[in-house]
Amino acid sequence: MQTVEIVLALLAAVVLSGAAARFLPLAVPAPLVQIGLGALIAMVTKTPVSLDPHLFFLLFLPPLLFLDGWRIPKDEFFKDLPIILELALGLVVLTVVGVGFLIHWMIPSMPLAVAFALAAVISPTDPIAVSAIAQRVPIPKRLMHILEGESLLNDASGLVCLRFAIAAALTGSFVLHEAVLNFAWVALAGIAIGVVTTLVVTTLNAWLTRAGAEDAGPQTLVSLLIPFAAYLLAERVHASGILAAVAAGVAMSFSEVARQTVAATRVRRNMVWDTLQFTANGVIFVLLGEQLPSILAGAVETVRSTGHHEPWWLAIYVVAITLSLGVLRFAWVWGSLKLTLLRARRRGDHPVSPDWKIITATACAGARGAITLAGVLTLPLVTAAGEAFPARDLAIFLAAGVIVLSLLISSIALPLLMKNLQLPPETAGLENAERARATLAIAAVHAIEHMQSSSPHAADADFQTASARVVDVYRDRLDGLTQTGEVALAARRGRGFEKEVRLVAVQAERQALHKLLRQRAVDGAIQAKLTRELDLAEARLRI
Repeated sequence: MQTVEIVLALLAAVVLSGAAARFLPLAVPAPLVQIGLGALIAMVTKTPVSLDPHLFFLLFLPPLLFLDGWRIPKDEFFKDLPIILELALGLVVLTVVGVGFLIHWMIPSMPLAVAFALAAVISPTDPIAVSAIAQRVPIPKRLMHILEGESLLNDASGLVCLRFAIAAALTGSFVLHEAVLNFAWVALAGIAIGVVTTLVVTTLNAWLTRAGAEDAGPQTLVSLLIPFAAYLLAERVHASGILAAVAAGVAMSFSEVARQTVAATRVRRNMVWDTLQFTANGVIFVLLGEQLPSILAGAVETVRSTGHHEPWWLAIYVVAITLSLGVLRFAWVWGSLKLTLLRARRRGDHPVSPDWKIITATACAGARGAITLAGVLTLPLVTAAGEAFPARDLAIFLAAGVIVLSLLISSIALPLLMKNLQLPPETAGLENAERARATLAIAAVHAIEHMQSSSPHAADADFQTASARVVDVYRDRLDGLTQTGEVALAARRGRGFEKEVRLVAVQAERQALHKLLRQRAVDGAIQAKLTRELDLAEARLRI
């Protein structure tokens, strides 16, 4: 019963964190609020949650990474893939080596292999907090796509480095060529398993549903099971379950294009996934806050082995490690940008160097989160000789401190850097969207005209009148979408005003429906149907 109460308290904290983050005057990301609420739960209950890191990985990471891979814009991802790989692979290796030596230098009692393990686990970035800040701060879309793509890939590279470092700490040996081969197997096999799992499951599911009508419930459940299947299969053959989940999500987006899903199924499935994403992301950070008091207690005891008897040295370690992460990230981003501009000039291009605020923002956006917490908790309790794993509690505390401090830096620095930043208007995406809408409208008009001539109701005057009204709607849309110059701007303003008016009308309909319900003029079934129609209409207008 106590476990159930703690779970309910964690979920309640997730709900409260969303409201609290919106009412705070500063752009404090929801993860920071959730960490604070988690620490409050720990202080009130006095009973820390026993967190199994392997179970934590299995429950939370596969669905979240699968969803990120599913929803990330594919064109933007592959367009910026070289930049993403530089951050996800090169920067991770630099972080493991550079920060690992720094940690060992600051804390000589922590073995070098353990220092590398700690550096590996704090190397992956977390886009959740940056996304939360981006809701209040205008971060360029391309920068957000790069950060999201980086976080998808550096999770795997950081955890693979962690695996090698732990193996070195347990056995006392490290062979480079074996590590390279192991990394290749872990990465390639994980990607292949993720893609194959999605293709097999979706093909089998399509074959099973082809004979009958598609049901939203089973379809949603299948999509929920795919990431767990990919993750478990990859881990069974000692490949990367993280990359398998990401690859499964990317393959899912292409599978969706090849096989059209019923609209009602997509709407319901998206609602389930949105709820799952919100809940899982929130619980991860609430659990981090809930673990902080016990982590701090263990670290205070361990810090005495470093030669310092004052607990405030812990804060110095956290600050030094976090600053070193920021410096390395800034240097890597700046150097990578210079090389990119140099290669472009050699090709004869004349690229414009981005504002220094964008470069600094990219460096400050490297907040740590769920992967770091879950990874550091997988540090073994004992070595191969049966002795206690050296400095385990201290490593866990330092990782937790880096998570909190990096979140604070991102929440403070990003709004300041993005303030009054003149971003170029992203007209290309808008124009592409309008061209696509015009193509869809033309296809709709042609289909209706064909139906008017071939339908068995073609001679019916009422049918012709109804179809003509629908055609008029699409022709009005085409008139606005095919304009250029000042006329196009006026048409866009007009569509904006039209949306505003339609939203007022929908709200009036909603209020009238509530009045009818209070007067008992409609029953519950009619009210539910009309409410759903109004919800869909309002959601479409707010896109």
